[in-house]
This record gives sequence, C-alpha cells and structure tokens, in this order.
Amino acid sequence: MANNSSIMYGEDLDQVPLLDNEEPLDFGEEDLPKGRLKHPVVTTFHLLFRTAALVVYEFCGIFSSNFIGPFILIVVLLSLDFWTVKNITGRLMVGLRWWNYIDDEGQSHWVFEAKKGGLQGRVTKMEVRIFWVALVAFPVLWSIILLIAVVFSRFQWAIIVVIALTLSGSNLYGYVRCKMGKSDSISQSFKNMAAGLVQKQMVSNVTSMFTRAPPTATPSSTV
Repeated sequence: MANNSSIMYGEDLDQVPLLDNEEPLDFGEEDLPKGRLKHPVVTTFHLLFRTAALVVYEFCGIFSSNFIGPFILIVVLLSLDFWTVKNITGRLMVGLRWWNYIDDEGQSHWVFEAKKGGLQGRVTKMEVRIFWVALVAFPVLWSIILLIAVVFSRFQWAIIVVIALTLSGSNLYGYVRCKMGKSDSISQSFKNMAAGLVQKQMVSNVTSMFTRAPPTATPSSTV
C-alpha cells in the first residue's frame, strides 16, 4: 500500500499523536543555569559537527590524496550534525521541532511545531542568533563550494557537497516551516483579501447603477 503524506502544525506537543506511548519531550522546560548562554553545550554541538565537516573537506587534500577515507568521515559528521540539529538544538535553542511519523494505516505525517508562551525567558537572543546564523550560513557556504567544484571539474568531491546541501538544507527548510507556520493559511488569507476587494468593487458598481442620476436633456436651441 502506497504511503500518503500529510502535514500537521501545532503550538504544543499535546496536539499531535504520540506513538508507542512515547512521552512528550520537555521542549525547553528544564531548569537552566543563569548566564548569557543557557545551553552552552548544546550551542557548541550546534556548530561542532558542521564546522568539522567543512574543515575536513577543505583540508583533507593536504594530508592525504585518498578520497574514500575523507568521504566517509565527512558523511558521518554531516549525519551527526543533521540528527543533532533536528532533534536537540532546535528544540532547546529556539523552541522549534519538525519530525515525521507513520500511523497505523501506513500514512506519513510531517509535523512542524513551535513552542510559544512558556518559551519566553528560557532561551536567549544570543542563542537564537547563533542558531539561525549557522542554519543559514552553512548551506550558503556549501553552495559556493559546489559552484567551485563544478567550475574546476571536481565532480567526485561535488558528491560530498550535494550530500551536505541535502542534509543542511533539509534542516533549514524544516525550521523555516516551523517558524512561518501554515503556509497554506497565508495563501488563503491573500485569497480572501482579493475576493473581498472584488466583492466590494462589484457592490460599488451595482450601487452606482441604481443611484446614478438620469442624464438631463439639453434644450434644443430655437431659430
């Protein structure tokens, strides 16, 4: 049976079904130490794996001409980064989470969540800035590297860059969807606005037809 896909949104974890009696995550509700960075370890790991993958890619040619070893190491680092950002750093640093689950009928559901209300005071502006800057900057850097690899015909290394763009771009897309909310509701708002303007214009035209004063006859001049 082919899997169907649907998208769900929610501001709280209680609004979505949990499978196998899974307990909802604390979602940033844990006791946090005072300081500018309330999650210093999490913030470090938000940057660690993606930075390490980029550094290994740039400098692996200096120490070895082998491709297989650096390829495996970079893919492992990228995979660790993808899992860490998707499951840990986004939830704790900015109160966002996106995920997917399969229900009993085999239907795939994509869920984009944004924690509001209780999140205030539990994250800092510095952590939010670091999260988004790193989330956006690294796909941009990998895009530039991909362009360089194509220009210099380094197609073998371009495979690694495509993997990096796929993983980092997936997290970027998921968290942007969490941040923006229902894109279809935004489109519906514009449709309703446009429909309202058209309806208003039609009513105005019909009203003007009934309220328009009849033209006055111009008296003909007599000779």
